[in-house]
Parts: sequence; C-alpha cells; structure tokens
Amino acid sequence: MKKEGHPNYKTVTVTCITCGNTFQTGSTLDEIRVDTCSNCHPFYTGKQRFAQTDGRVGRFMKKYNMEQK
Repeated sequence: MKKEGHPNYKTVTVTCITCGNTFQTGSTLDEIRVDTCSNCHPFYTGKQRFAQTDGRVGRFMKKYNMEQK
C-alpha cells in the first residue's frame, strides 16, 4: 500500500452543541460538533413524548359517540 494514499486517522473530541457534553472518538477530521448526543436526546434520557395516541378509528368513534365492541 502507498503511504500517501490514506488519510490520517486520529483521536478527536466530539462536542455536543445542545448540552456541551464532550467525548473522544477516532476520525480523520480535526474536530466534530454534533447537534444532539445520547446525553441530551429525548429517546435516551427517557423524556420522549408520543404525539398521537388515538388512531383513526378511535377518533371516529369518539367524534360520533359510538362504543367500540
């Protein structure tokens, strides 16, 4: 293999813009900035909310005051 054909792989710091959390990883870039990380993302923190809980049938039944069997 040619030595000049491969990029330099090094340890870099990843910084989360939202919460400021930092951690180390390997990359060919000098620094990495991410919008959200596992420290502040709602899915990983358990603060995830579900927007829609009723389905179409449930909304129809509720709208016309019908009972489901």
